[in-house]
Amino acid sequence: MKNESLIIMAGGASSRMKRSLASSGLDDETITIAKNLHKTLIPLGKAQKPLLFYLLKNAIDANVKDVYVITSPENKAFIEFAEDFFKDEEHRKIKLNFAIQNVPQDREKPLGTADALQQCMDQYPKLLEERFTVCNGDNLYSTNALKDLKKERVAPNALISYSSSGLNFSDERISKFALMDIDNNGFLKGIVEKPKPEEVNQYRDDEGILRVSMNIFNFSGNVVYPYLENCMLDPIRNEKELPQAVRKMVIEVDNSVLCYPRSEGIPDLTDANDLKRFLE
Repeated sequence: MKNESLIIMAGGASSRMKRSLASSGLDDETITIAKNLHKTLIPLGKAQKPLLFYLLKNAIDANVKDVYVITSPENKAFIEFAEDFFKDEEHRKIKLNFAIQNVPQDREKPLGTADALQQCMDQYPKLLEERFTVCNGDNLYSTNALKDLKKERVAPNALISYSSSGLNFSDERISKFALMDIDNNGFLKGIVEKPKPEEVNQYRDDEGILRVSMNIFNFSGNVVYPYLENCMLDPIRNEKELPQAVRKMVIEVDNSVLCYPRSEGIPDLTDANDLKRFLE
């Protein structure tokens, strides 16, 4: 089964980032840019290259051949980015495709990450016959993490399990992430969103490490699709979330998701304070 594709979810409205801009202390020019661009496209640091640029560079280094970027219908800025990116001959090692996450007529906002992936697969049916990696567009995953997920394995699906101490985030921030419940053979048993403080220690692995999901998965398309299609709405967010689809899968199918442990930091752009760190 082909395993050379990466799907990047960049269709969200960057609402948390934009809400936090007013109190960020950033200069007016940076705030204006951040308000008008998706956070994956905001120029960063001295090189003034966006996070999406660096994620695509890591994908090239991981020998990814096809990249699918899921955007909203208003994606002119992404198309302009792609035109500039491919001016470099080295970057033409990958093929960049766009998938559009359309908003249902009865909603004002997109239906969530599980819906985004399902719409991408509907628009590119060949993904049903492939293995592919899917990740958030606002996290800069390493080349080695992308390589791990392309390895041959016995399970149809996989994800990276990050050491909480290696992420270099504050305890408060870690508490907002999802912890992973992993069995002694490295297979996922569950993903636990924001566990209560008194429950945290029960999810430590044999080495006493808390394992965190940063939403980077590798799926067999024909295996995951039914779980996307039938994913339940989150009662709070009212969206179909990809972790919920994965939870359902591991309940119904034993040893269906293998976990690859890693300990490393992941630059990300959750809010304006993260943007400020990139610009320092």
